[in-house]
Amino acid sequence: MTRSLSVTWDDPLAAHAAGRALSGIDYMNEMIAGRIAPPPIMRLMGYRLAQVGEGLAVFECEPGEQHYNPIGVVHGGLAMTLLDSAMGCCVHTRLAAGTGYTTLEAKVNMVRAITAKTGTIRATGRVIHLGGKTATAEGRIEDAAGKLYAHGTTTCIILG
Repeated sequence: MTRSLSVTWDDPLAAHAAGRALSGIDYMNEMIAGRIAPPPIMRLMGYRLAQVGEGLAVFECEPGEQHYNPIGVVHGGLAMTLLDSAMGCCVHTRLAAGTGYTTLEAKVNMVRAITAKTGTIRATGRVIHLGGKTATAEGRIEDAAGKLYAHGTTTCIILG
């Protein structure tokens, strides 16, 4: 039985331009409030920014069939994407206006399969270290009951 999924998104460069004038945490709060459009990857993969704080970013996702791999569970790429977003964005919350970052290295451990029956999963990223040129962060994906599905670490390079 064929299924379909329609995806729409806003101009990502317009959101990026609007965000350059804001601190990282203000940019993220504007996204949560709906005043700045989320990046297309969030719409494509079906996740949302739920919460930010100083050195904290939380994303939520309802895994579905569209995320499945050939062995009948959610593809690990969804967990990796959620963790990359949470760990990178928690670093972003600590950056001044006009300062960017990108992932330099990431490590993810999957500890159990995610399926459409798992329910909402939350990817939480927390800054471990913020330096002048690099930052490190850790992340966890858990279900509503706090059961761990994946965890990871990242190193981000700070772009002036």
